[in-house]
Amino acid sequence: MNDFIASFQNNFIDDNRYMYLVEGLGVTLLVTLFAALIGIALGFIVAIIRSTYDKTGKLKFLNVICNIYLTVVRGTPAMVQLLIMYYVIFASSNMDKVVVAILSFGINSGAYVAEIVRSGIMSIDGGQLEAGRSLGFSYARTMWYIIMPQAFKNILPALANEFIVLLKETSICGYIGLMDLTRGGDIIRSRTYEAFMPLIAVALIYLALVMVMSHFVKLLERRLRSSER
Repeated sequence: MNDFIASFQNNFIDDNRYMYLVEGLGVTLLVTLFAALIGIALGFIVAIIRSTYDKTGKLKFLNVICNIYLTVVRGTPAMVQLLIMYYVIFASSNMDKVVVAILSFGINSGAYVAEIVRSGIMSIDGGQLEAGRSLGFSYARTMWYIIMPQAFKNILPALANEFIVLLKETSICGYIGLMDLTRGGDIIRSRTYEAFMPLIAVALIYLALVMVMSHFVKLLERRLRSSER
């Protein structure tokens, strides 16, 4: 027990080393939040373009661009994309590392969100679209008021899972020298030469974050189910 207390004090209390985890957690949450917002916006745009092409044959050129984007992003590792974004695309600029990480993860997440949303849209019976048009709605209004609300309920679990994956993916931010949660634990390890305590602490924080996110998703799913009755 004394060894555990001594190890805890050495890793977290001495020199206020716990602040590495606190600061890293803040960066991780910041990157995840804004990357998720970019991913949602980009994903919905791509999904609507692709589903519009599938249903009407319009927007062919934009559909080709979207297919190239999806192929490239889903076919390459997120870490490689992050390194290219930092060391190639923004190599000659003084772009903040947090912004680079947000853009990289946002673009990556957008590709997966796009396919999730598209699958939700395509799962809605085609008669729903025809019914909306017969009521005098334009294609855009039909998608917004009739198709998308139903699709959202169908894709919510998959969408939530994507954001959980995004949260954990940000752990590679240290490769561009960004002080995220994982990097904070690694800095403590380099100071104390003890790997167990700081890495377990990082793992437990990630686990707690995922559990909190999962809890809120369940609450949202419950509310959506109750609204259908």
